[in-house]
Amino acid sequence: MKIKILKERKLEEKMMRDAYASTLMEIARKDERVVVLDADLMSSMGMVPFGEAFPERTFNVGVQEANMVGVAAGLSATGRIPFAHSFGPFATRKAYDAAFISGAYARLNVRIVGSDPGITAAYNGGTHMPFEDMGIMRNIPAMTVLEPVDSVMLKDLLYQMVELKGMFYVRLLRKFPVQIYENGSSFDIGKGVVLREGSDVTIISSGILVDESLKAAESLEKKGVSARVVNIFAIKPVDRELIQKCARETGAVVTCENHNIINGLGSAVAETLVETCPVPMERIGSRDQFGEVGSVEYLMNRYEMGSGDIEKKAMEVLKRK
Repeated sequence: MKIKILKERKLEEKMMRDAYASTLMEIARKDERVVVLDADLMSSMGMVPFGEAFPERTFNVGVQEANMVGVAAGLSATGRIPFAHSFGPFATRKAYDAAFISGAYARLNVRIVGSDPGITAAYNGGTHMPFEDMGIMRNIPAMTVLEPVDSVMLKDLLYQMVELKGMFYVRLLRKFPVQIYENGSSFDIGKGVVLREGSDVTIISSGILVDESLKAAESLEKKGVSARVVNIFAIKPVDRELIQKCARETGAVVTCENHNIINGLGSAVAETLVETCPVPMERIGSRDQFGEVGSVEYLMNRYEMGSGDIEKKAMEVLKRK
């Protein structure tokens, strides 16, 4: 793991979907095993250039996500490395049994990509807003569940997934991420990253809430509170060792996720702590709710996921130490 953290975070000029497409094209030029499947969202995901460059390795199966994952499993069985994409709720809810039986149970190597996670679905509304996708895929034995925070991390993880065996679910922001890491950084799947040191409370976050967590820590510092910020990008396998270490050293934990607090990052952390190092803990995320229509800014406020909400939870958990 070779990680460099940007001194000044910034909104990337390139969408994550474009980083996904361009990186897979880079890999496909070197590795003929790589194939791409999509459920009638090639344009939405920016994958048309891949299809034009590699028409014989591109499969748009139409609006039939379960069949897409089944086809991907079949391609894996023939030695291909399939990356299958749809919007998050359809890549998980609609394709779950195929992922479980055709992919995982058969010990195959399928990479399922679910885009527009949580509130980033925005104006697509509640039917397209997955607050449960990581929880669904986390239930599958031997499934690795990842949420890359920026295009730097995404690129590194895509290269790794070509070489690794097993099933993967990648929860992927489709539009513009805040860049957290410097170009050239590399990551170990299953190992979290300490972005900021602190001694009073640990804020563990994933996805778009990493930037919000860092903002909260900066605000807390002005109030005399030292907040450690950790990016856990692998929800499964989760970095139990780092979680325990942070709990022992700071004595309080807040988890932050753009997901239901049930069976996502918060649950993974809580399970680790209750078994090994119980400390006061609070969770930021959707509190067992459905999605709704709105801008990302409105929805972040609506579901209490912003930096101010994280700061508030940190202050609450400190009172319980």
